[in-house]
Amino acid sequence: MTAMAHEPMPTQDNTLLDGFLALETPTGFRAELIEGEIVVTPPPDGDHEDYLALISEQVMQGSATAMQISGHKGLILAGAEEQLADRVIPDATIAPRALRLFRGAPSWMPSDGVAMVVEVTSSRPRKDRVAKRHGYARAGIPLYLLIDREKSALTLFSDPTAEDYVANITVPFGKSVPLPAPFSFDLETTDFL
Repeated sequence: MTAMAHEPMPTQDNTLLDGFLALETPTGFRAELIEGEIVVTPPPDGDHEDYLALISEQVMQGSATAMQISGHKGLILAGAEEQLADRVIPDATIAPRALRLFRGAPSWMPSDGVAMVVEVTSSRPRKDRVAKRHGYARAGIPLYLLIDREKSALTLFSDPTAEDYVANITVPFGKSVPLPAPFSFDLETTDFL
């Protein structure tokens, strides 16, 4: 009798990741893997898109450093070694244009070099307020901008650690929030009202 080679049993994390990567969502829906849970969100409404357009316009015109913005870039958020890496699609991913992070990048890319991510709350605001915030901090993304529609406020998180962001500033819609370098301008939210 010959000994059969045994392949290692797939782990629960490998099975979850394989299932996630094979997932087919309807047009416009987004599937993300957040803290070991597959989250599918419907297409955004008009207000959601209007907030992103207002931010994108200001970033492109006001930043001290030329920026590039993607609204559909899949990011792999490196985290604790024992944890399955989150795979998220921020509402906006912003990076210095000189880095050319998006050119030639695969569907899911590491977050290295990303200057800021933006989320606008929608059907699952807790994911944006807590789970994604922690994932972005663990990945070392310098800035996380949260537009919280239920609270009519905007929060800028900065100084990431392995668990969370150390600093944050929250302003109500209608006020400005200072964006540090490499942006170096005050983001106006008057048009959010």
